[in-house]
Amino acid sequence: MKILVVGGAGYIGSFMTRVLQEQGYEPVVLDNLSTGHRASVDKVVTFINGNISDPNLLKDLFKTHAIEVVMHFSAFSLVGESIQAPLLYYRNNVANTLHLLSAMADAGVEKFIFSSTAAIFGNPVEVPITESHPKNPINPYGHSKNMIERILEDLSAASGLRYVSLRYFNAAGGHPAGTMGEDHRNETHLIPLILKSLLDTGKEKKSLTVFGTDYNTTDGTCVRDYIHILDLAQAHMLALKYLISGGVSDCFNLGNGKGFSVLEVIKAAENVTGRKVPVTYGERRSGDPAVLVAGSGKIIDAFNWKPEFDSLEEIIGTAWKWHSSFPEGYND
Repeated sequence: MKILVVGGAGYIGSFMTRVLQEQGYEPVVLDNLSTGHRASVDKVVTFINGNISDPNLLKDLFKTHAIEVVMHFSAFSLVGESIQAPLLYYRNNVANTLHLLSAMADAGVEKFIFSSTAAIFGNPVEVPITESHPKNPINPYGHSKNMIERILEDLSAASGLRYVSLRYFNAAGGHPAGTMGEDHRNETHLIPLILKSLLDTGKEKKSLTVFGTDYNTTDGTCVRDYIHILDLAQAHMLALKYLISGGVSDCFNLGNGKGFSVLEVIKAAENVTGRKVPVTYGERRSGDPAVLVAGSGKIIDAFNWKPEFDSLEEIIGTAWKWHSSFPEGYND
């Protein structure tokens, strides 16, 4: 079975592509390599360098390949950037996704797995956050994902489209073998930033900036839920099998169910690496909620999903194995 993985050379998409291969599926990767890495995708995988904004490319792709399911990971996801450049986010995350959904409809492809986000909820009114939590995004990134969820709901009601939307909290970690990991040219995620600060060998080592120490949390820093990248990919596999078996459209939160503050993550990284993290403190960033922790009971009940990597130290350990082995990331 052929699965189109849009954004399949990015961090999450490349892990998904590998898991699909390992479980006997035939992934077809579409990526423009603006943030992804060709080296992260096995050379035997069909790879198309292009954009979902190109209707002719999509038409030819669906005509050439007997795609049965589409997994969509191709979105811009930096909160701060979305605040500064909202049009960029609405164009890429909303308009381009409409191009993809239109091409799927024309080709008769009716199974879709969407990479959504906890950012659709905004500032939580209850923790952990369940699927019924009010959706009140506080930044354009969250708004863009919420718009697509609403569009998917309308399309599913009006057509044969069936979808699963998985709302990630914080994907983290690397492959336990140390061969794959997180490699963003403009890194904003906490765990790789911490580990990169520990690998900095310059005369004036760069410190890690902690943004905000006055949040209403135990130590004043933001609290987040971290889910290992392979646990996230496994949830996608279960969603895939659910749709193939005739499952109806639905949305699921996807996290570890545990919250860790920025300072707790730093401490865990120091425990894993045996090194001291150089830290400076800055002001809060616009658009950052104080606490985001997933309530994942629905997906656990529906798919019998259970995170394999359930400790923060274990997640960081796999990330450290990647970053310490490949400090420069993928060799593209």
